[in-house]
Amino acid sequence: MTIQENRLKGIFTEKKGKKIIFLTKNLTPGKTVYGESTYRAGKDEYREWVHTRSKLGAALAKKVTQLGIYPGSKVLYLGASTGTTASHVSDVVGNDGFVFALDFAPRTTRNLMYLCELRKNMSPIIADAKHPERYAGQVTIVDCVFQDIAQRDQAEIFMKNCDAFLKKDGFGVLAVKARSVDVAKKPKQVFQQVRAYLESRMIIVDYKELDPFEKDHCIFVCKKK
Repeated sequence: MTIQENRLKGIFTEKKGKKIIFLTKNLTPGKTVYGESTYRAGKDEYREWVHTRSKLGAALAKKVTQLGIYPGSKVLYLGASTGTTASHVSDVVGNDGFVFALDFAPRTTRNLMYLCELRKNMSPIIADAKHPERYAGQVTIVDCVFQDIAQRDQAEIFMKNCDAFLKKDGFGVLAVKARSVDVAKKPKQVFQQVRAYLESRMIIVDYKELDPFEKDHCIFVCKKK
């Protein structure tokens, strides 16, 4: 097999029939996180980044031009859940980077804690993302804030955390679930509403709607002014 580097650093691709699959170099060879396929190339092991199981993976499949996550970067991941996508972010940033993985739901944090024990570049934070002041002592200034939280005020939560932790010229990546913001509005109306809010505070460098991989979802990639 021929694994190639993607234009986004820390991400790799491989042709599988007519399809292109995305991969990350496994930081913990021999261990998978959610049953994903693995591939060997020389001394390295790569994990398939299943785009139907991940908002960031879906963004890659939709040809997003920038993620703001790269080898050596520090990332605040809001809504880490069981760690499916966070584990790929951990692979991308590598041993020289770090992932602050935050979640609040008791049913998911046990798996997240276990994952962070295996991966030394991840730290679990059990907290409510609405209150960044409560975990300020556990997070440094970061290169990227990524958020995947299904809350009505998800854009406001995102901005609170970007204001608190994101460095100047750093990247903020927001996955928007339209039905969580306003079930009465069409998804495109919600996306436009969120865009207007973000544009008043940040520079939007890319935007992708994630259908058909993630229904009624989009992703905004922003840069802090």
